[in-house]
Amino acid sequence: MNLEERIVRRKRTTDETQLLRASDALNPIAHPVEPTGRGLVIEQLLDALDPVFDDEPPTDCYLWGPKGTGKSVVLRSLFDHLDRLVGRAAGRIYTSTRTRPVADIAFVYVDGRQAKTGFALLHAVLDSLTTEPVPKQGVGAATMQRRLADRLAPQHRHVVIAVDHVAEPETMSIKTVCEQFEPFDQSVSVVLAGRDAPEHAAIECLSAGHTVECSPYRRHTLIEVLTSRQTDGLISDAISHEQLRELADWADGDAHDALAALFSGGLIAEQHAHDRIEKTDLDGGMAAVPQPCVSLGRVLALPDSRQQVLSRLIGLSETARNSVRTAATEIVDDRIELSRATIERVLYELAEAGIVRRVKLDDATQIGRPPSRLEPRFPTLVFEQLTSKE
Repeated sequence: MNLEERIVRRKRTTDETQLLRASDALNPIAHPVEPTGRGLVIEQLLDALDPVFDDEPPTDCYLWGPKGTGKSVVLRSLFDHLDRLVGRAAGRIYTSTRTRPVADIAFVYVDGRQAKTGFALLHAVLDSLTTEPVPKQGVGAATMQRRLADRLAPQHRHVVIAVDHVAEPETMSIKTVCEQFEPFDQSVSVVLAGRDAPEHAAIECLSAGHTVECSPYRRHTLIEVLTSRQTDGLISDAISHEQLRELADWADGDAHDALAALFSGGLIAEQHAHDRIEKTDLDGGMAAVPQPCVSLGRVLALPDSRQQVLSRLIGLSETARNSVRTAATEIVDDRIELSRATIERVLYELAEAGIVRRVKLDDATQIGRPPSRLEPRFPTLVFEQLTSKE
């Protein structure tokens, strides 16, 4: 942060009554331009991609690590910089009228939570490589493959594609991603990012055994991450360094959960009209992040109808959530164009995916299978805050 930004930030807080700034700084799934504390991971990825600096295509690579370790921010930032400094410095390069591209290698980042099918993946890549309209309907994956092949047809054209969040419950498997690019032979390299360790991931389809581990943040590094984010996300002196240390210890290397708890603590403090985050606020913020916790990125990538069901679910009383049937009946609303039976099925599917948890109740009066209470497995306060802005 430069001097001007520091002055403007303090000036903006003079008449500010809210503890939280109008900023995405504390949003666990909003990524800063520059990663913090991930220099080694970046260097290892650059080692894997090193051939591009000699205008040669790199082999494939697999980046892995648990939730909240910074895989996405590293990939987004690295590919943005590579595309500007090594690849398409003058912007998008492939059009039907431009026969001489400004660069031979392009770098494309794709969020696998948004591109959940082969067609969507190919569409995202093609849309990044051309300024021409790319149809979303009326064509299939095979057509997308042919169009991408046309863009890469001239000799030595190559694209390095990062596909994030592979092999999650709602995203494509590594094998499926690889299958989409099989027709392009040496014209496409992939960097895939997932949570499974290489020995448990189906990475045999990758062209080489390059793997890079993104391990949980060390305590001091996570404190640095929290410090940099809270500087922009909270008013001055809203939280102490000792509280950030406590939060880092609690999060155990998971930046997603740490930021979600800090965001939740700020929301609780605002609800109680506190001018800083008190101990009870921070304790409440940590309690609002269930353990283990599902990434908000997964939840916010769900279809709107499922997010609406979740919004209604977390607003129900505990009694109303004591069975799936009762919860579905309470959720039925004119604002949700789903029947009670459909909502019930959706709740079972969300539980199967781990986004909510079914906790069996010990009810001696119940005949047959005991009911199960539905408990969200994601940071509900942050979810409500982010979805209320839409």
